[in-house]
Amino acid sequence: MKLPAVVSTVLFLFFAFPISPLLAADLNSDREALLEFISSVPHARKLNWNSSSPICSSWVGVTCDVSSNRVISVRLPGVGLYGPIPENTFGKLDGLRVLSLRSNYLNGTLPSDVPSIPSLRYLFLQHNNFSGTVPTSFSPQLKVLDISSNSFTGGIPDLELPSLKLLNVSHNNFTGSIPSSLRKFPDSSFLGNSLLCGEPLKECSNESQQQPVTVPHSETVRPKKKIQAGTIIALSIAGSVVIVLLGLVICICCIKKKDGKSVILKSKATNGGNVTSKDFGSGVQEPEKNKLFFFDGCSYNFDLEDLLRASAEVLGKGSYGTAYKAILDDGTTLVVKRLREVVAGKKEFEQQMELVGRVGRHPNVVPIRAYYYSKDEKLLVYEYMAEGSLFARLHGAKSAGRAPLDWDTRLKVALGAAKGIAHVHSESGAKCLHGNIKSTNIFLTQDNEGSVSDFGLTPLMNFTAAISRTIGYHSPEAIESRKVTQKSDVYSFGVLLLEILTGKAPLQYTGYDDAVDLPRWVRSVVREEWTAEVFDVELLRFQNAEEEMVQMLQIGLACVSKVPDTRPNMEEVVRMIEEIRGSEAKDRPSSEAESNVQTP
Repeated sequence: MKLPAVVSTVLFLFFAFPISPLLAADLNSDREALLEFISSVPHARKLNWNSSSPICSSWVGVTCDVSSNRVISVRLPGVGLYGPIPENTFGKLDGLRVLSLRSNYLNGTLPSDVPSIPSLRYLFLQHNNFSGTVPTSFSPQLKVLDISSNSFTGGIPDLELPSLKLLNVSHNNFTGSIPSSLRKFPDSSFLGNSLLCGEPLKECSNESQQQPVTVPHSETVRPKKKIQAGTIIALSIAGSVVIVLLGLVICICCIKKKDGKSVILKSKATNGGNVTSKDFGSGVQEPEKNKLFFFDGCSYNFDLEDLLRASAEVLGKGSYGTAYKAILDDGTTLVVKRLREVVAGKKEFEQQMELVGRVGRHPNVVPIRAYYYSKDEKLLVYEYMAEGSLFARLHGAKSAGRAPLDWDTRLKVALGAAKGIAHVHSESGAKCLHGNIKSTNIFLTQDNEGSVSDFGLTPLMNFTAAISRTIGYHSPEAIESRKVTQKSDVYSFGVLLLEILTGKAPLQYTGYDDAVDLPRWVRSVVREEWTAEVFDVELLRFQNAEEEMVQMLQIGLACVSKVPDTRPNMEEVVRMIEEIRGSEAKDRPSSEAESNVQTP
């Protein structure tokens, strides 16, 4: 008779005290853990983390799951976090799926309870100052692990993580052999670790081969001396021969220089432009040396011989040819593009050049000044853009010692490029297009506006060969049909917008050997609802412009729609970007240090 009474008591207590306080206790424990973290780690920006505000709706960078009433995501990239991560803080968030602390100033060792959070799927710790060895225990659900650009040391642990899709441990101080479980990832995942070896990097050297070779004493010493003497004599003879040959070459060059004419006028192209910087004229024939055609409005006064005599340097090799920076005797600076794999005849080439010259009269189109055509050589002469290409400013700013592009400049470049392409599309109906839109063909003006180069050359070129050199920019239908249209131009421009926003190249690498194009990667990130991870880390200084960046992201995704008919035309793209600029506050601070972080 006592058992029913006990059961009744248990049922009464169960219904009298509902389970919601238990769930609340879990959320409260998450709150306490995060408060302990933020109270121990100095930070440069206001995050609005306090015990009086609701954690799920007011705390910057924190996302909760409604069903489980737990914190599932903490994203704090670039918010100025300083110092080490305290133990027993993030490790207590056993419902956490996404942790992003990239681009801060965190240091010290990484607590072992952080990567081992059981539900963790995405861990972003790149661009910090972590040191010491990496913990050996990781969440079995981990899909993305990025700890690049830190100071981790020791060996990389053998991670048996079947769900891991992307790994980046580059630019640390790891040593030893890459574990077999991680050799499926590309070499880019491990670059910048000089003492790391094994597939996919260089093979590890055998320790026995690194031991010094000992030489026996007594009789074996004498033969060695004879070998050394013979080697010295042979090297002396070879060195003398080399010196004589070098002297002959120098004499020949000096004699030819006195002729007053460039030797490239009489030489033939033999290797596709891979030799000296003046090789862009190697196919010019003597009888044709004055047949340089200038476009209307060109004020330059030089002939082809002046151009070929100019000092030159290689600027880069693109899908259509090699570009050279040429400086004439009077100091005029030009860009000469030597085309390769031209399939058009002379008449077709001249007709297309006439179209290019006429359409190119626009503030957002790089002016073409002249061209040269012969059987063996095709040259284009452009205005030199001193501010450089968008590619160089996006991806080479640090190595060149230049400041990264701020958001305002990127917005102006995008709008200028859109206007230039829209102008090209508006001429001659649907026949006129660009066909080769990429960041190396977008240049900055003195006012930091975008200007388009290399348009209208596609009809002249071997498109099959050219498309293989512009991987990542062409639309699916252009790759399949080997034909470009204005809609495929829109797709390429959409990839360009995503490149401007992300700071990433048009191809991204997964954890496998396959390459994922930038639109596909961005879509996957947006689908996971962590859009903030899309944007370039350099743009995190301008958090008050995040709404504008999201608007630009939406325009870019519309342009890279898989269905051509659903893509906007370039005039519509210009209008949409202008609407972003129209909503831009002119007195907006240039640094987010004066404003609160809205989203990580």
